[in-house]
Formats: sequence, C-alpha cells, structure tokens
Amino acid sequence: MDIIPRVGLGTWKASPGEVANAVMEAINLGYRHFDCAYLYHNESEVGMGINSKIKEGVVKREELFVVSKPGEKDVPLDCNGMVIPSNTSFLDTWEAMEDLVIEGLVKHLGVSNFNHEQLEKLLNKPGLRFKPITNQIECHPYLTQKNLIDFCHKRNVSVTAYRPLGGSRDGVDLLDDIVIRNIAKKHAKSSAQILIRFQIQRNVIVIPKSVTPSRIKENIQVFDFELTEKDMEELLGLNKNLRLATFPSTENHKDYPFHIEY
Repeated sequence: MDIIPRVGLGTWKASPGEVANAVMEAINLGYRHFDCAYLYHNESEVGMGINSKIKEGVVKREELFVVSKPGEKDVPLDCNGMVIPSNTSFLDTWEAMEDLVIEGLVKHLGVSNFNHEQLEKLLNKPGLRFKPITNQIECHPYLTQKNLIDFCHKRNVSVTAYRPLGGSRDGVDLLDDIVIRNIAKKHAKSSAQILIRFQIQRNVIVIPKSVTPSRIKENIQVFDFELTEKDMEELLGLNKNLRLATFPSTENHKDYPFHIEY
C-alpha cells in the first residue's frame, strides 16, 4: 500500500521518558511512519516529539503516517489471569471504526494479528464501507508468514511486519543467526539491516523499534542495496514457525487468532 511509508518506527516498550527524543531523531532522519498504540502508554510523548518537529518546520502533519491501536484502560481478568471475553463481534467493532473515518477522526483503517479466516470474514462483511489497508503481524525469518502474506496481498491488503528483528527466546537470538550474519557480512551491512531489507523485498512494510539514535539511523539505511535471490531463499529457509508474541492471557478468547496455522 503506497500510502504507508515502507519503513516506520515502532514504539512498543519505548518508555515515555525516551520515546519523544527517539521520534524527533527519527523525523530528522527521514522517518514518516510511526507505529503506536494506546496500550503502549507512551502516545502522549510520541505526540510531543511529532509536535516539536512540526513547530520547527521540519515536517508537516500531512506528511506523517501515524498508526494507533485502541485498547481498554483496564482489561478484565479472571482469577487465573485470563482475559474475560465479551460477546462483541469484531465486525461490530469495525462498523464503529468506519464511523470514525466518516467523522474525519481517522483517515484509514487496518487490523492486527488477524488470521486468514478472520480477514476473509471482514472482507466479506455485508455493507463493508472501508477495507482494511493493512494487517499488522509478527514477521521475521523464524516466522516468515508466507501463506498469510500471500493471502493478504491477493486481496489487496498490505502487510506490516512487527517484531521484524525477532528477539531472544529460549536462548535463540535471530540477530546472531549464522546465516543472517554471513549475509550481512557479504553486503557490509548489519544483521538488523538484512532483516529489514528482507521484508521490503517481500513487499512488506516494516516497523523496527529502537530508541538508540545510531540504530534508528541504521534501520532506515536499507535502500542502497539489494538481497540476491539466493539470500532471500536462505532467509526464507530459516522458518521455524516460531511465534514470539503469543499473548497467552487471551488464549481463551473466542477471537484468539493463533489456533490455526495462518
């Protein structure tokens, strides 16, 4: 989806005290896409960083693509720490979100963590007024999401990859994978740059998170080289279907998306 800048700055787990500076640094470096959410508890600071750069004349608001995700202030939990589900349909929620577009409060709508059955149900909703422009999902070489990405693209829904650099789980760290490190060495790039470029060449939008100026700069310097077909095959061959973001407290929810393959 051309309206969404290909590389954005993720703000998940960025503390309020540092995220404003990260946003300002990112804007100076050319970032025009910022991924936020109510539950990150730092959106006001993200706004402060954006507002500062608008006042300086560095950027105009209409040049920025700012993503938010609604959430409840206090999610109800049972005695076992599991979410207490409601009977609300996400199709009804979508109608309320469509109203926000009509009222001029938001410009575009998207979804996150939808599996292919949920996305198909939404796209086939009678009276659908606005299609989702993107499905934001966890994606990296250990979780390539090939089937879901193909499904989305065939329906003209873009894909945004969160957690594109993976992370550490059970002592496994994607950035230290020998295959990725060797590809990085060949291109004189960092492992992180290889992982970001990997998504770009799959026509996937990517939102790496960092609050470190040098890494924020490095993460957007990915348009001056290209991975070879062999590189891409090797990266896709690392797939383990390893999901790092599983949201275990919601596994009992009727709309939990990860009970099926994709």
